[in-house]
Amino acid sequence: MATYAPNTPIELITVDLSKPASEQSPPLHNRWHPDIPAVAEVKTGTLFRAESIDWTGGQILNNDSADDVANVELSRCHHLTGPIRVVDVESGEPAMPGDLLVVELCDIGPLRGHEWGYTGIFSKDNGGGFLTDHFPEAAKAIWDFTGRMASSRHIPGVEFPGLIHPGLIGTAPSHELLEIWNAREGELVANGPEALTLGKHLHTRPLACLPEPKNALLGAVKEGDPAYEKMAAEAARTIPGREHGGNCDIKNLTIGSKVYLPVFVEGANLSYGDIHFSQGDGEVSFCGAIEMSGYMVMKTEIIRGGASKYLKPIGPSPLNVFPLFEISPLEPLFSEWLVFEGQSVDEEGKQHFLDASIAYKRCVLHAINYLSQFGWSKQQIYLLLSCCPCEGRISGIVDVPNCCCTLAVPTRIFKDVDVRPSKDGPPVGPQLVTRADCAT
Repeated sequence: MATYAPNTPIELITVDLSKPASEQSPPLHNRWHPDIPAVAEVKTGTLFRAESIDWTGGQILNNDSADDVANVELSRCHHLTGPIRVVDVESGEPAMPGDLLVVELCDIGPLRGHEWGYTGIFSKDNGGGFLTDHFPEAAKAIWDFTGRMASSRHIPGVEFPGLIHPGLIGTAPSHELLEIWNAREGELVANGPEALTLGKHLHTRPLACLPEPKNALLGAVKEGDPAYEKMAAEAARTIPGREHGGNCDIKNLTIGSKVYLPVFVEGANLSYGDIHFSQGDGEVSFCGAIEMSGYMVMKTEIIRGGASKYLKPIGPSPLNVFPLFEISPLEPLFSEWLVFEGQSVDEEGKQHFLDASIAYKRCVLHAINYLSQFGWSKQQIYLLLSCCPCEGRISGIVDVPNCCCTLAVPTRIFKDVDVRPSKDGPPVGPQLVTRADCAT
């Protein structure tokens, strides 16, 4: 019989990538609802390992075509591992509403035999992205992992270390919180414009993703069960982050980090998914991290009454609180950056008042136009800025009327070209190395 070190994590949840998402055991879920049953239980202080499939459930393939990105079925996303019920090791009592659940991320990585990931630009007609008006067609880059380094045949000449993290981690909402989500997001859709405008350009992206019974996975509650129809009609989509955590896509929530999640139901019912090998601030192409199937090793603690002690609500609702997290000491170290600036003046020259979205959009467009002078296509740079460890900032929000945002790109990720400005100008003629293109 094999013996293991005391800190060897227990195998809590595994996945089988040869099976579709709907046939995984334990079952997965792709909606938030308080009545989705826990599929596993852990005691505080126990080191445990849980695996997850990529956020689309295997819809994106390792090939040289972007047809799969163009036709992805978004009503199936995200596929989450859990819920995991958390109980106190000493008392045996579960986490309770009002507590803080502390989750330490001890290790994260790709599944053995699946050391690859993808970054995509979604079609304007199916999901879109931050720059849909400039990049309406689907595109894709496949990334191969060598240890902690990522490189791509679709964006050659670039290599960088991964800042591996879960794009999505959170606790289950209570019935009251679920009703709040659906009411406020439904009101936004009902009262808002039919499309979102960033400057002059019209986006076809929805204002919110309201409950959608189609393709809803509710864990152990299966289609045909008496409770399924009602739950599927009210279960929240996983697209945005909310008070419980959820899909926040924070690249710094990586190995060595701790996240403090408010608890809203008995047992906390922790779920996670959407693992990213790397991501830039903003994940600007929407499918913009390096998405992958993988595992996480975690351990938990419970701070009794911690949510009410530390997370003071802003506004009348006691549920209007948000998580905290501690940044890991293990992040990649870059010392040289090229920083692009943007102001809240759109591409047509129209002034906007302290609009951080417009300012950040200008940063990204500025970086794309600049870096595409070094042999890459604009689509390749858009994909790169979405998944490389670039740093986005709201650098100034007080100087009316212009909000100032910045996007810092680490220059070391470029292997064979100096992208800094020089007296000779960008490479031209025989000096310009063209670098294939991404999958389209």
